[in-house]
Parts: sequence; structure tokens; C-alpha cells
Amino acid sequence: MSQHLQETAKRFLRKEWDKLTERERRVVKRLVERAHISRNTNREFEDERTFGQRLADKIATFGGSWTFIIIFGATLAVWVALNSYILAHRGGPFDPYPYILLNLFLSMLAALQAPVIMMSQNRQAAKDRLDAAHDYEVNLKAELEIVSLHEKLDELREQRWAEMVLMQQEQIRMLEQLLSTHLDTHAQAQPTTDNLTRLS
Repeated sequence: MSQHLQETAKRFLRKEWDKLTERERRVVKRLVERAHISRNTNREFEDERTFGQRLADKIATFGGSWTFIIIFGATLAVWVALNSYILAHRGGPFDPYPYILLNLFLSMLAALQAPVIMMSQNRQAAKDRLDAAHDYEVNLKAELEIVSLHEKLDELREQRWAEMVLMQQEQIRMLEQLLSTHLDTHAQAQPTTDNLTRLS
């Protein structure tokens, strides 16, 4: 285990490396490596689905679409019209009112469609959990990067303050030296001026 990873975990997450979750470890590693953590979770999720899961998702998608509702409504209307009017006048309907055969088909459709929709919803919930976990990792890394940037800015500001203090001290020293030189020059020039005044 890299000492740098342990120090980073302690500094940013305030936890020992052994106490970190797998996600937190992955984030700290990516932070230290300065690597991207974002990934396409949709592609990951799509790649892991089996044929049956893909089929269930397609059926659930179709079953929840306007296309299905329109086709289903049209089929029901044709069934009722066919059995109530057309075949009733031509020799007898195969499913007279109250449409028991239609009810049987609708019940079978509902019995098959419900588990398929539930399977699809379970997979969607699993995908949502994967997305939430990924979002957590990305957000945690972003937060740690921001904290790191703040520390660097604070360090730079402190360094600049120290440089400015040193520069100011140097300027004060130079001013004192100039003042001292000026006073010495002025003190030496003063007696000469006094002597000239006495001679006149």
C-alpha cells in the first residue's frame, strides 16, 4: 500500500485506508493518479444484460407506449364490433357478449405482461443504484479536488504574504540606509555652509 494513498485518505477523508469503502478507495486512487473517474454507466449496464433481459425491456417499453395503447384499443374495438354486429348478422359470433374469450385473452396478457414489466423495473432500479453510486464517486472526487485546490491556493497566498513581508522589510532597510546616507551627507555639508556664512 502506497504511503501517499494512506496520507491522502487521512488528509481528505479523515479515515484510515482500511476503514474506507471500495468506492472511496477507488476515488482516492484516482485522485492521487489524477485520473478521470467518470464513465458511461449506461453502456456498462447495457453490456451486462442477457438476451432475456433485453427482450423484457423491449416488451416493457412497447407495453408502455402510445403505439401499444392505440393498437390495443383498436384491437378491442374490432373484436367488439366483429362479435356484436358483423358476425351476429352473418351466422353467429364466436365470442358473444359479455366477451368471455376476450376476457380470457386480456387476463393472459396481463398475467404475462406484469412480470415482464416488474423485471424491467427491477433492472431499472439496479441501473439507478449504479448511477447513484457513480454519481457519488464523481461528486466525492470533485469535492476532494476542490479541497485540494483550496489548500494550494491557501499555500500560495501564504507564500505570497511571506514574500511581500520580506520585500517590505528589504524596502524598509533600503529606506533606512538611504536616510542614514542622506543624514550623513547633510551633516558633513552643514559645517561648510556655516564656515561660508562666517567668512562673509
